[in-house]
Amino acid sequence: MIRFDHVTLTHAGAPAPVLVDVDVQVAEGEMVLVMGRTGGGKSTLLRAINGLFPHFSGGTLRGEVTVAGRSTRTHRPRDLADVVGFVGQDPLAGFITDNVEDELAYGMESLGIPPRVMRRRVEETLDLLGLADLRGRPLSALSGGQQQRVAIGSVLTTHPDVLVLDEPTSALDPLAAEEVLATLQRLVHDNGMTVVLAEHRLERVVPHVDRVIHVPGNGAAVEVGVPAEVMARTPIAPPVVALGRAAGWSPLPLTVREARRRAAPLRERLAATTPPDHQPQQVGEVVAQVKDLVAGYPRQPVLDGISVSIRAGEVVALMGRNGAGKSTLLRSIVGLHKPTSGQVDAAQVGLVPQVPGDLLYAPTVGQECRLADQDADAPAGTTRALLDQLSPDVPDAHHPRDLSEGQKLCLALAVVLASRPRMLLLDEPTRGLDYVAKANLVEILRTLAATGHGILLATHDVELVADVASRVLLLGDGDLVADGPVAEVVVSSPAFAPQVAKVMAPQEWLTVGDVRKALADG
Repeated sequence: MIRFDHVTLTHAGAPAPVLVDVDVQVAEGEMVLVMGRTGGGKSTLLRAINGLFPHFSGGTLRGEVTVAGRSTRTHRPRDLADVVGFVGQDPLAGFITDNVEDELAYGMESLGIPPRVMRRRVEETLDLLGLADLRGRPLSALSGGQQQRVAIGSVLTTHPDVLVLDEPTSALDPLAAEEVLATLQRLVHDNGMTVVLAEHRLERVVPHVDRVIHVPGNGAAVEVGVPAEVMARTPIAPPVVALGRAAGWSPLPLTVREARRRAAPLRERLAATTPPDHQPQQVGEVVAQVKDLVAGYPRQPVLDGISVSIRAGEVVALMGRNGAGKSTLLRSIVGLHKPTSGQVDAAQVGLVPQVPGDLLYAPTVGQECRLADQDADAPAGTTRALLDQLSPDVPDAHHPRDLSEGQKLCLALAVVLASRPRMLLLDEPTRGLDYVAKANLVEILRTLAATGHGILLATHDVELVADVASRVLLLGDGDLVADGPVAEVVVSSPAFAPQVAKVMAPQEWLTVGDVRKALADG
């Protein structure tokens, strides 16, 4: 179905190729994961499948990419639209219409599908992706996760033979992500659709895919194999695989179920060891306080009487299903969303939004860093040093819009962190980040908390919460339904528990690092 015949891809103006001699074939009815480091070339590989690279983005393609017998050299993206459906990293950037139902129908209108067929497919897709309650909603009023589901649905309605997805679960809560992945797997198994997706949250995707394409980056050769083979040798792996390495299991488990079957001796070995509580050594004064907050949209409140306070030294995770009001709470604290009633007290607040490009306006990365230093009155090179901690090797000369979404996020984080705000707000801060970049982010957040900063991060990344948070706020239908230590709130939850907690239950271990340290100390 898809054939990369010794393909080398070079971005316009780049001194070296981003991908070299890629020779891969994807069969009909196969589900394939593309994984690798942030900025390593995963999105470029995906965009070559429907001709966006090089026809839209520019650059040089050597070799040949064919899809259903059509060469992307001679077929532009519009010529492949009936065969390939593509969903990019930023759903909002790809929307054409104003509301959910129209967006689901637009692609079919472009392909000339009869109205009676369009109506049926829209209804099927609304039910398939849990969007029925949102059919008339404006796209701009949806949460990031809801927008992501609409973007996937707008492609599914056209019934493509090949579906290409770039970070399709990055903004979805755990249950919504499972539903989307189960839907994709059903389409692969029952309808013979070919699915190629790039994803950093490997713990969600690896159990569903047939093969893995590992893109190491820096022009190194790609690796292709079944998940068990690739996970055994790649440095990038989900927590359950890392736990297997720490415990010395062979072969390595790919799912929680496989790991639990082997974990009894490990649980017995650690039975006398108390898991760390991840609580801050000390907390300071209140840096943000919300009292009886009501906020949302006209005739549609999102938050209903929320009261919460954040202290210096705390890292607090804000969790809840898509549309629960997490982003609305962050925007209300920073002053971007005017509440209907209630009180918000916060000073020196910095926000990294869901769309990091909203903070980037300079023509080059280097100039963005220099301007951030000036705005923050920070020593020259501060922002650049922070960026290098999160994502090394981002060239100063590149325009921010040409970066991957993960690199944009790292740059936006560096810009905000340069001013060292007393209260730092992060909205889905790990979208587009690989495990190495995420680990670097965790270290930065721990350092900030230890030096007296308060941190509130809205996230669906349960592994990040287990790594860095000391407290969890759980939102549900506009109410604060839980507020407590991480172990208390997430370990007992089938939706929000991290992989290690599921494997080691009833013991309250949260991270591979905790287990590895306990084994070393024991």
